[in-house]
This record gives sequence, structure tokens and C-alpha cells, in this order.
Amino acid sequence: MANHKATKKSVRKNAKRRLQNRFYAKTMRNAIREFRELKTKKDAEEKISSVISLIDKVAKRNQIHKNKASNLKSKLMKLVNNL
Repeated sequence: MANHKATKKSVRKNAKRRLQNRFYAKTMRNAIREFRELKTKKDAEEKISSVISLIDKVAKRNQIHKNKASNLKSKLMKLVNNL
């Protein structure tokens, strides 16, 4: 366990950040999963902007690589266009 005041604080900060990162990543994955279950093009076109913004937020926080974010967005757009 940490002995110094500063290291105790960094342990607290890291725990808080880890929870926030898990929240954003899980929210993004759930949004993608729900989006892929949509059946109509109208619904998909309404939801695509919110899903893409979630992906961009997670990529901006460096939780996923920017190329992975681009690949995800590309696949989702293909899905919308094929509906």
C-alpha cells in the first residue's frame, strides 16, 4: 500500500478514473450492440449520430485507438446503407 501522501492521492485518482473509463467504454459497447439490432433504416439514421459521437468520445480519451474508432464508424455506416 502507498505510504506517501501523494501516492495515496494518486491511488484514489486512478481508481476514480478507472471507473469513469469503464463507464464510457461499456456505454459505447452497449450503444453499438443496440444499434446493430435495429431493423429499419429510419431508426438507424436517427441513432447513428449519437453512436458515432460516443465512439469519438471514447477515442478522444485514448481508450480505443483512433483507427479502431474509424473502423467501427465505417462498419456502422455500411450497416445503415445496407438496410
